[in-house]
Amino acid sequence: MNIGGIQKTSLLDYPEKISAIVFTKGCNFRCGYCHNPELFDTQGNQELKASDFLEFLKTRKGKLDAVVITGGEPCLQKDLKEFIIAIKKLGFLVKLDTNGSFPEIIEKLLPHIDYIAMDIKGPLEKYQKISSSQIDTEKILKSIKLIKNSGIDYEFRTTVVKSQLKIEDFENIAQMLKGAKKYYLQKFVPAKTLNPDFTKENTYSENEFAVIIKTIKNDFKELKLRG
Repeated sequence: MNIGGIQKTSLLDYPEKISAIVFTKGCNFRCGYCHNPELFDTQGNQELKASDFLEFLKTRKGKLDAVVITGGEPCLQKDLKEFIIAIKKLGFLVKLDTNGSFPEIIEKLLPHIDYIAMDIKGPLEKYQKISSSQIDTEKILKSIKLIKNSGIDYEFRTTVVKSQLKIEDFENIAQMLKGAKKYYLQKFVPAKTLNPDFTKENTYSENEFAVIIKTIKNDFKELKLRG
């Protein structure tokens, strides 16, 4: 595991659980709005060894409920499955954050995790532009199907940059995710970003988000806006 950092306690990242967060290094996407640009450098110093993190978890039994593994893109880690199993053996729940571009890995991990969150960059025709990467969108669709049929708790989520996603794009996303349990719209915050130009970007207003939500709310069991 190439770990770029940890957050020892979070009340927000695993719904209704107290968690620790592991940030893995490396990503196959280059989304300009990414707020973890320091995780793209896989050659820099490793923040923490996996064995050291597991030792830390042993001291947190009874204080933490879960571990969130995020990135970067965790599915790039060759020993991710073994890492998850080791965390589970210590008695913690595991949530995985992913961009969904590795369905073959997600399929192998689903029996070992308790919650999965997949980022939806936009409608399929905009994936390449938003991610600044060559994307096999069939893999995105396969991951969506796997997650929806997994039997574990899950969410899909989209970070909303106004210049990238028009209101009609959300109708296309809703059709792609139709019947999903949870879909969250996340307001883009122009702070630290991979592409400095994105510090000049913004998101939709509260009223505009209300229109978007009203348009697609019937396609999901739960649809919320995250600030």
